[in-house]
Amino acid sequence: MLRYLTVPVTPFQQNCSIVWCDETNQAAIIDPGGDLPKLLTEAQRLGVELTQIWQTHAHIDHAGATAQLARKRQLPIIGPHEGDLFWIQGLPQQGAMFGFPPSEPFTPTRWLKDGDSVSIGHCTLQVRHCPGHTPGHVVFFSPEANRAFVGDVLFAGSIGRTDFPGGDFQTLVASITQRLWPMGDDVVFIPGHGPESTFGQERRSNPFVRGT
Repeated sequence: MLRYLTVPVTPFQQNCSIVWCDETNQAAIIDPGGDLPKLLTEAQRLGVELTQIWQTHAHIDHAGATAQLARKRQLPIIGPHEGDLFWIQGLPQQGAMFGFPPSEPFTPTRWLKDGDSVSIGHCTLQVRHCPGHTPGHVVFFSPEANRAFVGDVLFAGSIGRTDFPGGDFQTLVASITQRLWPMGDDVVFIPGHGPESTFGQERRSNPFVRGT
């Protein structure tokens, strides 16, 4: 069974998730935006073995420490979709703009596309390409655990910003309604910021996508 722990990192309180297979204790870390000592301490406390980095998108608060962690632990970087290449290449400039520690660009070991899957231990998650917040944003969905790690596509009561380069409001709404809603109303999602919610709750009450 898939298990996870969400650890807020960076001044933006980005929800980095450590996900692992409880049979093998193999783990992936989703969106290591920063605060690596904190993340590595949590992984050690959990007794899991970090084997991969999974990237939803390449904004600085989600990807600022990705290259450093990959190099430090010799981990493959899985994702995002290649539409975010320009964001990856601009990580040093992003860091300087928002006052983050120096950040490095990276080359993903594997780009992801819609319909792909990723695995840790005996757990496999589905990949959906959900552009709109960024062109290359992906989400990770575990039907078994009834959980979706959605990055900055959807929040409890809100949706991702679309005013950054490559963002588009209508594209984001289409991603939510066509890629997320079909997963099921009872799916619990872990957003990139803030508390968890369910797709059904957001369909009923989120002012940006209510009734869609």
